[in-house]
Amino acid sequence: MFKSPLAATGMLVMENWIKDDFPDLLWPALVLAEQGDHSFRQFVKWQKAVQEGLAHHGEVAWVAEALDGRLSHLAALAAKFPDASVIVVDEAGRHGLLSEGVRSALASYPYLPASWLVGDIEVAPPKQPDLELIRDALLSVLRDGHREALMKCFRTWSTVQAGTFRSSGPTIDLLKNYPGDLATRASADTTVRAMWGAHKGMVQADDPNHFDEAIKWARVFWGANSMTSRCIRKRDAESPDGGPAEPADSGQNGLVASSVHSDEAEPTSMPDGGENLRRFTLDVLSSFVEALRLPRPTSTRTNDRKLFPGLWPVPVVISWRRWVLPICGAWNTAHALVACWWRLRIYLHWMAQQAPTIYRQFQEYGAGKAKLYARISDELPDEARTAGFRESIDELQRLSHNNDAIDHRTVDTRDTFADGKSIRDMAKETGLLDFYRRRTRSLVG
Repeated sequence: MFKSPLAATGMLVMENWIKDDFPDLLWPALVLAEQGDHSFRQFVKWQKAVQEGLAHHGEVAWVAEALDGRLSHLAALAAKFPDASVIVVDEAGRHGLLSEGVRSALASYPYLPASWLVGDIEVAPPKQPDLELIRDALLSVLRDGHREALMKCFRTWSTVQAGTFRSSGPTIDLLKNYPGDLATRASADTTVRAMWGAHKGMVQADDPNHFDEAIKWARVFWGANSMTSRCIRKRDAESPDGGPAEPADSGQNGLVASSVHSDEAEPTSMPDGGENLRRFTLDVLSSFVEALRLPRPTSTRTNDRKLFPGLWPVPVVISWRRWVLPICGAWNTAHALVACWWRLRIYLHWMAQQAPTIYRQFQEYGAGKAKLYARISDELPDEARTAGFRESIDELQRLSHNNDAIDHRTVDTRDTFADGKSIRDMAKETGLLDFYRRRTRSLVG
C-alpha cells in the first residue's frame, strides 16, 4: 500500500472525515453514486463554465475555492455574488449533474446549504429511491478509496483550471494524468486524500470557524437519517444464517425503510404483547423532535429563535442514547417515557440560554450515568440476564467507554447535569414553571 512521505512518518493523526465532511459533499457523492466514476468529468466541465460565468467579478481564486463540491461553499458563493446561484444551477443542469433523483434526495432534508440547487421541488420525507441513493453514496466512499479521492480532488481540479493551484513538481507530474493513468492511480489517490486533509487543516488554522456551517448541516444530515432510516442491531447483522428476515413495518409517518441487502438484517421482532411499541416509540420521538426544532410561537427572545433550529440534533440525536436512556431508566412504563419527554424539553430550553460548553457537560453527565448503571447491572444473577438484557448492558458500557487501556469515568451522582441545579429551577428560569407543575401533578395523579 502506498503512503506519502509525510504519512510514512507516523506523525499524522487520523480523523474520520465522514462525520463532518461527507454531508457537505453530498451533491457530488450522489452524482457519482447515480452515474458512476466517469461523471467527475462533467463536474470538471461545470467548474470551468461557472468560473467563466463569474469571471466579471474579478475573484478568480475565491470562486475556484468555492467550487470544490461543498454545499456550504456554494451557499457562501451565492451569498457573495447574487448571480452565482442561477449560473451554478444552469450549468449543473446543462452538464447533467442535477437529475430528478439527485434533486429529490437533496430535497429530503429539512435544512440544506444552497437549497436553491433543488429548484422548485418541495421538501418532503425521503422515498425509497432517495434512501437507496443516499445509502449507495455513503457506502461507496466508505468502501472505495478511489471514489473518495475523486470527490476530494474537485478542489484541485477547480484551482488548476483557475490557474491558482500550487504544489511540488513531483506532485504535479503524478496528478497530470489522474485518474486515467492506471499505473500511478493508487499513489495519486493517496496523494489527493493527503492534500485534501492538509488543505482543510490549513484553512482551519487560518479560520477556526470556517466549517461551522458545514458542521451545522452535518448534524441535521445525521439526525434526519436517524429518523428516516432503519437501525440494525449488531447481533442481527452478525447472525449465523445471515439471511434477511421478512420485511418489518415501514418507518414512522409511512416512510418505507431502505431495502435489505445481503450484508444487512432486519431488526428482531418485538416480544408478545409489545409489537406496537416500536412504531409508538418512533412516532413519539419523531413528533417530539419536530416540535423542538422550532421555538415557541409566543417567544419574543431572538436568541431562542437563533438557537433552537440548530439545537435539537446535539442533545436529542447525538446524546439520545448516551444520556436520555440511562437517566430515564425504566422504559417499560408509560410514565417513565412521558417523564423523559417533558424533562428533556425543559433541559433543552434551559440549555439554549447557556454557553455552548453546556453540551459537553450534558454528554459527560449522561456517560457517567451509563457507566454507573452498567456497573450496577453487572451484579444481577445470570438467570436475569436475557439476550435483550445483555445487549442493553453492552450498549451502556460502549456509550461510557472512553479509553482502551484504562477505562475510567467520573460519575456525577447529583440530580441533574447542571451542577445540581434542579429541573424545577430550570423550568422557572425558562418560563416553563406552569408546564413543570402540570407534568409533575399528572405523574403523581
